Amino acid sequence: MAVAVVTAAALGLAGCGSDSGSGGDGENVSLELLVPLYGDKTKPYWEQLVKDFEAENSNIDVKLETQSWDDIYTVLDTKIQNNKAPDILELDAAGPAYGSEDLLYKAEEIVSPETYADIEPSFIDSAKIDGVAYGVPSVASTRALFYNKTLFQQAGISAPPKTWDELLDAAKKISALGNGVYGYGMPLGSEEAQAETSIWAYGAGASWEKDGKMTIETPEAKEALTFMQRMIKEGATQPNPGATDRTPLLDVFIQGKIGMIEGLPPIVGQINEKNPDLDWEIAPSPTKDGQPVTLGVADYFVGFNKDEDKQDAIAKFLDFFYQQENYVKFNDNEGFIPATKSGAEAAAAKPELKTFLESLPDAKFYPATNPAWGQTSGAFKSDVGQIETKSVDEVLKSIQAKADAEG
Repeated sequence: MAVAVVTAAALGLAGCGSDSGSGGDGENVSLELLVPLYGDKTKPYWEQLVKDFEAENSNIDVKLETQSWDDIYTVLDTKIQNNKAPDILELDAAGPAYGSEDLLYKAEEIVSPETYADIEPSFIDSAKIDGVAYGVPSVASTRALFYNKTLFQQAGISAPPKTWDELLDAAKKISALGNGVYGYGMPLGSEEAQAETSIWAYGAGASWEKDGKMTIETPEAKEALTFMQRMIKEGATQPNPGATDRTPLLDVFIQGKIGMIEGLPPIVGQINEKNPDLDWEIAPSPTKDGQPVTLGVADYFVGFNKDEDKQDAIAKFLDFFYQQENYVKFNDNEGFIPATKSGAEAAAAKPELKTFLESLPDAKFYPATNPAWGQTSGAFKSDVGQIETKSVDEVLKSIQAKADAEG
């Protein structure tokens, strides 16, 4: 979830730095790198990459700091308030959002032209502010429908659904199998309700932002939430979706008790590890009319432009990261899909990533660089599950009011 951007005026950060140094060739420079932990393989990867980079660039010292996703926002806010922003930060779209406060280099300034041209344009465009890109994507992800082929066969379903109506029909047939099996996993709990809701809303043509304003109460969003409500009321989902978080529900799918659920590329590795005998497949996310669209998510590197000239050193390090061997290994470790064209070509050899890669051009993103998105996302997490007991109009009105509230 994106966090509110602290203004440069309030912090007095613009033009303020800490360590001295230069990015010029041959001159010693120190880079502070702050990255989130995706899993157990994250820190060892970065430690080795830093070691390999420093071996080739003896004049650049990279100070690595890793933080959990739960803590990294607070750690970053504290650093910025104390005029100690990292030189390189990896974060979600809350990172590029700092560009609106004139704290960042532009995206094309922190990698070489060759690297920049290799990056999938849709991911760069998704985090632009007033047409300017301040971040380069580190990892990419889209959502797709994971489905249990065994349950499909038992329920007499011949193909994965492409439309909402087909999804409802298939989910009801699977739920009718009984024995603790449910047709569709709908996580509307506090962990990631904004993602599940966005998948449905985008599938109806909705958008959460227009002209810089949050647009929650729209006919398209109402249509999406109304169908979600119908799924719940007609017994196509697990009980009490509003109290169900994504991670535990995915575990239920992996155990073979959920017929269909929206998932991310890393779920492939989790299935192979936890239940390799599960007979499963991936299909594009169903939409209202079957036209392809899905939720896209990307994390980004940004470079803080402090008073020291570290631009060259930052670009050298990020170019090193994006070298195909280093970058493919990073994505293999974390289970994501590459955000570069060359990386996607390498990943294309993996059949389990085919649907995700094909969905990249149709991915639609959160308006995460909008300062109001943080509170809007939080409103989805706290309120959207109430469609079980309240009217769709009431729920959308509540979320809109929170989105419009002063942060």
